[in-house]
Amino acid sequence: MFDSLSDRLSGVFDRLRGRGALQEEDVRAAMREVRIALLEADVALPVVRRFVDQVTEQAVGQQVLRSVTPGQQVVKIVNDALVEMLGGGTADLDLNAAPPVVIMMVGLQGSGKTTSTAKIGKLLKEKQGKKVLMASLDVNRPAAQEQLKVLGEQAGVATLPIIVGQQPVEIATRAINAAKLQAVDVLLLDTAGRLHVDQALMDEMKAVAAVSAPKETLLVVDSLTGQDAVNVAQNFAGEVDLTGVVLTRMDGDARGGAALSMRAVTGKPIKFAATGEKLDAIEAFHPERVAGRILGMGDIVSIVEKAAATIQQEDAEKLAARMAKGQFDMNDLRTQLRQMQNMGGLGMLAGMLPGMKKAKQAMAQSGMDDKVLLHMDAIIGSMTPKEREKPELLNAKRKIRIAKGSGTQVQDVNKLIKMHMEMAKAMKQIKKMGGLKGLGALFGKGGLGAAMPGLDQQMGGGMGGLGGGLGGLGGGNGIGGLPGLGGGMPGNLGDLLKKK
Repeated sequence: MFDSLSDRLSGVFDRLRGRGALQEEDVRAAMREVRIALLEADVALPVVRRFVDQVTEQAVGQQVLRSVTPGQQVVKIVNDALVEMLGGGTADLDLNAAPPVVIMMVGLQGSGKTTSTAKIGKLLKEKQGKKVLMASLDVNRPAAQEQLKVLGEQAGVATLPIIVGQQPVEIATRAINAAKLQAVDVLLLDTAGRLHVDQALMDEMKAVAAVSAPKETLLVVDSLTGQDAVNVAQNFAGEVDLTGVVLTRMDGDARGGAALSMRAVTGKPIKFAATGEKLDAIEAFHPERVAGRILGMGDIVSIVEKAAATIQQEDAEKLAARMAKGQFDMNDLRTQLRQMQNMGGLGMLAGMLPGMKKAKQAMAQSGMDDKVLLHMDAIIGSMTPKEREKPELLNAKRKIRIAKGSGTQVQDVNKLIKMHMEMAKAMKQIKKMGGLKGLGALFGKGGLGAAMPGLDQQMGGGMGGLGGGLGGLGGGNGIGGLPGLGGGMPGNLGDLLKKK
């Protein structure tokens, strides 16, 4: 979502970092470009003015202009201001009340309210161990109640039985009574939406709020609607007591203005961001992580969390044990490729790693996409169990058979074999360095640059060093499975994976 804004800001700060000393006019010129970038990203004008004034005031101070690295100082000031604009810290759901704790979902029709209700219900059940009940109060939209019932079945979350003809206030009262009888921890009420904000909608929400006394009232807004989302939020905030915002379609190609403006305009924190259609595609909104992504500083914490959630501990331990012995066959490579797919693919990982912006751009230009992971998986799947364990058996005849079986070319099979050879070689090197602990220590001494000299040169080749960075992260932080993700991803991965 923030790609265009991130590109603009990266250009501004690259020029600042390239200077040994900064003059006040340099900072002011950079801030003018930042102002234009934010306005083009559809951020509300009052928010832009406040942001630029705040940053300029701090950035033209003597402390920055006389600093050893003034460019870096300015970036830090902008980062801090972005975090503050986005809400400061992470705002969690307030569930400190006598059960059932009522969460009321409000918003316009088509904003993703019903799906978000199911996503939050699934999240509370799986991550916090809560007993959740969902109830649809939408009696206007056809099949709205049936939609929530189906989503509840998919998410494994209970829904209130549908009684045709009941009105929203009656359904809310019945839901509260059912929640008490069933000892439910959290009750989610999915209210009706409208095509636009009208008084009937507001009166209905107020009536439901009066009988249910919600602890949280979450406004669901579609981030693709830009400034309209901010206007909707203002209208709702004036009528009902909102406690937070849920932004949907954060994975879309919107310019990001809604997310950047929402907190400043409404004064309410963004609590969740929906990042896809699947029921597990929702995450708590972390202002500091989003600011890091916008400024190209990466989001390592999210990668670690994603890895911990998607990588099977048993597989990770098995792979780590093989790595410690310097062993690596095609089965291990297949495990790594599948882990990368589960974590969102090459593009997702590149976008979260610090300094990997250029790598992501190179991927796009070279025509690489996540289908290459599927192609490689298909090639390995066409091998016999013996060939996977001993890739050295693969002669010309076998390669032709594998290419035909996987619907690829012999060149693709050769690329995969070459990639495996480089990774197996890297595993042996890791063993010589003292295993994962040695690799982790290397990262501790000098960071990504020390562990992978020449990373900047590799960027142009596509993904150079992505896996190596993840491998080191796993070794240093003890996240079982991340070592399996990388450890020895070769520097020429971009060349190996280019689509034919």
